[in-house]
Amino acid sequence: MSPFKIYSPTASTVPIVVSVPHCGISFPDDIRDEYKSSLAQAPDDTDWFVDKLYDFAPSMGMTMITAVYSRWVIDLNRDPESKPLYSDGRIITALCPSTTFLGEPLYNDERSTVADEEVKRRYTLYYKPYHVKVQELLNDLKSKFGKVLLWDCHSIRQIVPTIQREKFPDLILGDADGKAAGAEFIQSTLKTLSSDKYSLSHNHPFKGGAITRSFGKPSEDQHALQLEMPKVHYMDDAEVNYHEERARHMRQLLQENFRQLIELLR
Repeated sequence: MSPFKIYSPTASTVPIVVSVPHCGISFPDDIRDEYKSSLAQAPDDTDWFVDKLYDFAPSMGMTMITAVYSRWVIDLNRDPESKPLYSDGRIITALCPSTTFLGEPLYNDERSTVADEEVKRRYTLYYKPYHVKVQELLNDLKSKFGKVLLWDCHSIRQIVPTIQREKFPDLILGDADGKAAGAEFIQSTLKTLSSDKYSLSHNHPFKGGAITRSFGKPSEDQHALQLEMPKVHYMDDAEVNYHEERARHMRQLLQENFRQLIELLR
């Protein structure tokens, strides 16, 4: 099974790729039984329904790529060498995690790490193909339009005490401290997202993961932005079910933001 799904534009193509690397919930058959079944049945660290939240993207001309496998198999937004993305004491799970964000062991044998050879195997089978495909999509669009933007989509529980004790801001835009995208795209996005009811933070507590940092090359007309949001802004209070009304409002804001970005890219 391919580690990703591609949703091609259903309207006139625009130079934006929408990436959803943490929506996958599947586990490969050869390792599924190694995980605690109580956890694997509904992997809690999933960015639940983010692919559904952004499913309007193809109708706006954008190309969308989504992950198939759980981030507990391999985390597509981590450094391939498992180098920490932050150094402020927060919990940072590895490329192939052995625990949840809350420190719960994922595997039946409660291993503290995944063996190096197994990490390399999963990297080859699942991580590398996703990243290679993202770059292929960006290259194709850049060859047609001259410049391109990658939008990386994420969500998180409203409170994750192993990262920070307080509630997260409503919207968190990450651009690797301005290194991953041109100022015009950053400023346009900040302006649009701050125009609504949501609180907005810029590069704190998230400044973009490995995807934003590796694909963001503004000097080459390849830009990348990450948007993180608490799940309650499109799910119910228990962060279990998709909430149509909350999602509708968020989708409207996201669509307006993309309209502005599309104009800039033109």
